[in-house]
Amino acid sequence: CRGVEAPMKLRDTPSACPSLWRSLPCPPAELRLDLVLSSGQTFRWWESSPGAWTGVLGERVWTLRQERDRLWYTVYGEEGNRRPTEASGPEGAETDQILRDYFQLDVGLSDLYRAWGAADPLFHKVASDFPAGVRVLRQDPVECLLSFICTSNNHISRITAMIERLCQAFGRRLCCLDARPIHAFPSLSALTGTDAEARLRALGFGYRAKFVSGSARAIAEGLGVEGLHQLRTVPYAKARSVLCTLPGVGSKVADCVCLMALDKAEAVPVDTHVWRIARQRYGTALGGRSLTPRAHQEIGDFFRGLWGPRAGWAQAV
Repeated sequence: CRGVEAPMKLRDTPSACPSLWRSLPCPPAELRLDLVLSSGQTFRWWESSPGAWTGVLGERVWTLRQERDRLWYTVYGEEGNRRPTEASGPEGAETDQILRDYFQLDVGLSDLYRAWGAADPLFHKVASDFPAGVRVLRQDPVECLLSFICTSNNHISRITAMIERLCQAFGRRLCCLDARPIHAFPSLSALTGTDAEARLRALGFGYRAKFVSGSARAIAEGLGVEGLHQLRTVPYAKARSVLCTLPGVGSKVADCVCLMALDKAEAVPVDTHVWRIARQRYGTALGGRSLTPRAHQEIGDFFRGLWGPRAGWAQAV
């Protein structure tokens, strides 16, 4: 890291500096960090040391670790505010709530498994083979939308590298950990400049550069950040329809954003894998010969009818 201030040290374990760590009750059956943070829902976390995950959430830098039935976390101060925040201080309740909201810990995963198994004999049969603790994140809508625009014809490691370059080039620097600079996700205004598309192409975004900058501009000039957040309060079909008007947003990306950022637990992102499951394991003849928007709707409706109002969570498992 360049600059006046020396980089902060990464905090690996609560035992190293207990006053800077805080914990929540959270059994592994309800959350497995290693599975959820590497699953392709989000692209801003990395395993900074064995069992510890560091990333950006709510424009803060966190390290998370699970030990038995506790979820431990520490939050780093921003550059210019180098004094560590005591975990027992007045911000503790706020940071607890940020994590509860992000991981949707108020949703009982074990109860959902039982309900899906009762409704679906095939789910019941294979559920014991599924790893427990896989749950859907509740992400910032802007970050989720622009990140998932980058997922088309792509894979997780490459998407993660793209998002990292995006944040370094356009995002505000938050701090530096062990010589690694960490940036916030860019604001819409940072991505709507006249040179944004060209800069994104230079960063290796290819045809997605036009869609990322175009959607950022469309939101800034239309819905606005507040309007995008307000899609959480409208029916699923309406939110999905609005998202599909944005550049580079098709049925699957819209469903991913609905599920992971807009509180539409019934949204079922459909790709060829989900389509194959519907046809081969459930014997449906949905979708015809290709994954058209109509096929997306029919397959999603099938799983919503089978798994109920949190069908998107069942599909994520």
